[in-house]
Amino acid sequence: MRLMSFKKDGRETFGIATDQGVIDAGRRLQGARTMRAALLAESVPALRGLASEKPDFQLDEVEFLPPVADACKLLCIGINYVPHMKEMGRERPEYPVVFVRFADSIVGHGQPMIRPSDSVQFDYEGELAVVIGRRARRVSRAAALDYVAGYACFNDGSVRDYQRHSQQFTPGKNFHASGSFGPWLVTADEVPDPRKLRLTTRLNGEVVQDESVGELCFDVAQLIEYCSKWAELTPGDVIVTGTPGGVGAGRKPPLWMKAGDTVEVEISKLGVLRNPIADETPASGSKSR
Repeated sequence: MRLMSFKKDGRETFGIATDQGVIDAGRRLQGARTMRAALLAESVPALRGLASEKPDFQLDEVEFLPPVADACKLLCIGINYVPHMKEMGRERPEYPVVFVRFADSIVGHGQPMIRPSDSVQFDYEGELAVVIGRRARRVSRAAALDYVAGYACFNDGSVRDYQRHSQQFTPGKNFHASGSFGPWLVTADEVPDPRKLRLTTRLNGEVVQDESVGELCFDVAQLIEYCSKWAELTPGDVIVTGTPGGVGAGRKPPLWMKAGDTVEVEISKLGVLRNPIADETPASGSKSR
């Protein structure tokens, strides 16, 4: 099942994406107006009951939002594929490298990722996102995948010079609308082993990243085990698992995204997250989601 958040006629809601269109679950489920609220209320079984209903809209009639548009935590993992470590001149870490993103730094499928006026070093990072479906605290690696609601594509758009201002990644990872998430999450029952997924990133149609998710240094289960030791993970929280080799910063010469480009992150079974690139303007720099 593909679950998505979207906006229609100014109203933000969530629903089910089918081959025929979008079923507006937010209008049908009592007390659940957002994806996060539905996950907190353990409404996935109820959503399955809606999946055969007649769609309310066509996909091209709605504005995609990030699948969990109001995520409480977006925990991102850096330096988690060996090829990416090598191209960035890093050693294999003993523990996962964790930083955070803010919800307003992320846009949905089809929405412009904004290159800030402060830098031209705007880089792509195709990644697998893991959405938590149950409260998780001190979860073992063996049980960790039982706590996953689903998986989605993510682009951890990075402003590289700001990222390198210190050893902390936060500034370069949180410019407004610099990352993307979507187009939907695919429920975990359709992805029994995320290590078998394949991630491909394309810039203007050219493949720039292509790697098996099985090449993660710390896999999904290990990341849930580690993060749940120091934080209580709640439904709707997101763990973004890291990017493969091939990023623009690691190329000679560097390859930066610019206005007019189109970037795509495709993960087998999960779909394609596609975003145009636009330069920051006074309106785009201050616009709220």
